[in-house]
Amino acid sequence: MDPGAAVNPDTGEANPYLPEVAANPIPFYERLRDHLPVAMFEGFGRGTWIISRYEDVRWALKHPEIFSSDFVAVDIGQDRPLIPLQIDPPEHAKYRRVIDPTIGPHEVAPLEDELRSVVNEILDGFVGRGTVDAHAEFTVPLPCIVFLSMCGLPLEHLQQLLEFKDNIIRPNTGDPEEDARVRRATGAALYAYFEDAIEQRRGGTGTDLLTRFLTSEVDGRTMSKEEMLDICYLFILGGLDTVTSTLDCSLAHLAQDPVQRALIADDPSIVPAAVEEMLRFHTPVMQILRAVAQPVELHGHQFEVGDTVMLMLGSADTDPSEFGEDASEFDATREVNRHLAFGGGPHRCLGSHLARLELRVALEEWHRRIPDYTVAEGAHLEYSPGIREIVSLPLVFDPVVAEAVE
Repeated sequence: MDPGAAVNPDTGEANPYLPEVAANPIPFYERLRDHLPVAMFEGFGRGTWIISRYEDVRWALKHPEIFSSDFVAVDIGQDRPLIPLQIDPPEHAKYRRVIDPTIGPHEVAPLEDELRSVVNEILDGFVGRGTVDAHAEFTVPLPCIVFLSMCGLPLEHLQQLLEFKDNIIRPNTGDPEEDARVRRATGAALYAYFEDAIEQRRGGTGTDLLTRFLTSEVDGRTMSKEEMLDICYLFILGGLDTVTSTLDCSLAHLAQDPVQRALIADDPSIVPAAVEEMLRFHTPVMQILRAVAQPVELHGHQFEVGDTVMLMLGSADTDPSEFGEDASEFDATREVNRHLAFGGGPHRCLGSHLARLELRVALEEWHRRIPDYTVAEGAHLEYSPGIREIVSLPLVFDPVVAEAVE
């Protein structure tokens, strides 16, 4: 099926959650922008309006008083609003002032040498083999090891935390009610896990994120247990998923694009620009949800208070009105790149600095040691909808070359 066929201008409906859209969303995005700048998705047990053009999405992100991040916009098994993602200004700013410094650029930059060592330790496990499931052996373990280290959590808990994350983000039981049940049960288990982790750190002097949250103050007081749990709930979803998704899409794309792959392998200085282009072209979080808090009209459509709105970040990031006529093409040397992969406005992604560092170092070291690689013959790449993770990414390369470049 043509992904663009998931948009029906006659009925005004669109479905971004079809497998063919996840695998190749560009035609879907183009048809949305051209024919249905405000579309309807009949999902989540309620109608959800889709906004897809760059300027519209950017404007909505900057106006949380109209397009609210309120808790009711999306239920992913949590008991309370996730902090600070589902808290609107001005309360939102109080938590950002506490959390931002713990993963800001000054905190993240010193991690580069250790991160480079981790990347190479992972690469050591398969460079001499000439084949790898890059998802299972590289893109999943790398950000997870970094995240667990920053939080002071044992590496042996990785599989349990990955199961928590997957059951919340993509339970995929085939039954919406069962999906909701799985999310709620998993959410309860995740709260219990972090409640124990936090209690173990009370009175401690560690420098990990969880210990630092115990002594951080919001409005002159330390955070409550519930507030810390709500931050941890969000951290596990962001820390263990979105970098994996971006790396999946990056390696899959470059494995099938020898010209762009050679540019990166031959000139590591362009990797930072290539990272931004990957985030733009393969925006991992295809869309985010908002709840309408004030009536507003857009493209002749009247949004009412309580409406649920899907801001299609991936569509905005491939809009020619912002990125030019080559917006639907990947260019690792693109100079002007105001993408919205990290969102925008007051809710811009907390982990953007860490994500950029992880992506840059991963692509630099991968292409230093494995400059030439392709998708294994006959492999079918299956992308998950919503957040574009690849189930399995079998890549092949010359192990002699990989070892010689090291």
